[in-house]
Amino acid sequence: GGGYQITQVEVKQGEQSYAPQYLVDDTRMRLVLREALAPAGGKVEVTIGYHFIIPEYGADRMGRLHTARGTVYELAQWYPRAYVYDDVNGWNALPYHGQGEFYLDYGNYDIEISVPHDVIVVSTGVLQNPEQVLTPTQRERMERARTSAETVRIVAPEEVGTPGSRPRNDGMLTWRFKAENVRDVAWAASRAFIWDAAGWDGVLLQSAYPHEGLGTGGAEGWEMSTQYLRHTIRHYSEQWYRYPYPVAINVAGVVGGMEYPMIVFCSVRARDQGLFGVTDHEFGHTWFPMIVGSDERRYAWMDEGFNTFINYYSNLAYYGEQSRRNATMQGEYIGGLMQETDTPIFTYPDHIRRNQLGFLAYRKPGYGLRLLREYIVGPERFDAAFRAYINRWAYKHPQPADFFRTIENVAGEDLDYFWRGWFYTTDTFDQGITNVETTADGTAVTISNLDGLILPTTLQITFADGSTERRRIPALAWATTDTFTELVAGKPVASVTLDPDGLLPDVDRTNDTWTGTAAPRRSNAQGGR
Repeated sequence: GGGYQITQVEVKQGEQSYAPQYLVDDTRMRLVLREALAPAGGKVEVTIGYHFIIPEYGADRMGRLHTARGTVYELAQWYPRAYVYDDVNGWNALPYHGQGEFYLDYGNYDIEISVPHDVIVVSTGVLQNPEQVLTPTQRERMERARTSAETVRIVAPEEVGTPGSRPRNDGMLTWRFKAENVRDVAWAASRAFIWDAAGWDGVLLQSAYPHEGLGTGGAEGWEMSTQYLRHTIRHYSEQWYRYPYPVAINVAGVVGGMEYPMIVFCSVRARDQGLFGVTDHEFGHTWFPMIVGSDERRYAWMDEGFNTFINYYSNLAYYGEQSRRNATMQGEYIGGLMQETDTPIFTYPDHIRRNQLGFLAYRKPGYGLRLLREYIVGPERFDAAFRAYINRWAYKHPQPADFFRTIENVAGEDLDYFWRGWFYTTDTFDQGITNVETTADGTAVTISNLDGLILPTTLQITFADGSTERRRIPALAWATTDTFTELVAGKPVASVTLDPDGLLPDVDRTNDTWTGTAAPRRSNAQGGR
């Protein structure tokens, strides 16, 4: 069967070593210590011997890709890891079922990977022994790449599999890596790797991929990966928080897209904007949850949604309005999807129907943050608040309330109505113009909030002389009533439109515009701001 085959479990406490009692249940192991671990500096050493067969494709996280020049092995979730203990839930004992990903603590890792001499290895961490595993030419190329904006070949396509590409031609080689302050380790190995690199501000950016990843027929393939990666690391560093690690590696293989500290796995078949998008997304996870260590078992939206949000602007910075990935971040699209779900964002990911996971973990929270930034509080206040959230919670374990509180505190805005409606409920948004009439003081425009979700709105007024004016209707307008009347004094009104930029997720836009001559006054409408 699959999973670990455990051959040894040993515990050392002080000078005492023993084989503890242990229980394996599902994806969890519980060790019974003879003595309780002392608080504030208590130490225990646990040694676990195990082995497993690398699957062809395992749980979306690891696998083998067979290519013409060798197999690409991608290894993740390959070693036992300790539960997180936090001050909210205690031990995080939720099993791993697939949709709810990982909740991990930070640590330092010393890794040794022994492979046949002709296999290239890339891993989380900094390579410690390049003199043993790289040729002099490859070491020179790697050093040149560290300060090069252009891509430098470490192993060129024509060098793959040649005797001169390796420092020795028989036996085994051990690759050694060290990683500090990371929550996980993953690695990849292959005889088939083309390997290239570039640098940005001291970060060595690398890509490892087989010939099958090269672009053909005018399509950009993995030969562009390092440049895509360079944009990603630079953009997020300059916009939000400096990339904290010395290396970043993109690997082409069987895994469609998965993230780990300093290394990600992306599909060998990805091309053009698809390759850029998956590279940008997986390395965007460096910020959420690699730096900001949220609980993915419970709150997928705190990493996938936040990452989808920052991806929007990274794609825009690289492709401009030609970005295809950003088409799914529009109000009309989100509004339609909101009508089709009966599950709130706050649902644990393992309890979300699989066909709704993309919407509830990625698109809806990502779009919600875009609404906050562009529409509700504005970029200047939001960006300061979002940066503060990352800074305050880097290498810690924030809960949703910590995020909400930070945004409100730094932005200076009470957003309870938004958190409740967007994250805790399945309410949809529909505002409509339900009455327009002439009064003694001008034109009274009545707007109704027809569904449960509350958002501020923008009213665009077009006058009979062709001039226009926009007015902001705050969310507070709906605090005690479902209707609000705005008085437009002065010039005759030709038409009025709600949300003229189409940013809001309105589920029915047929009631968003009124065109025509204002009807005779039928009531004493109450206007004002």
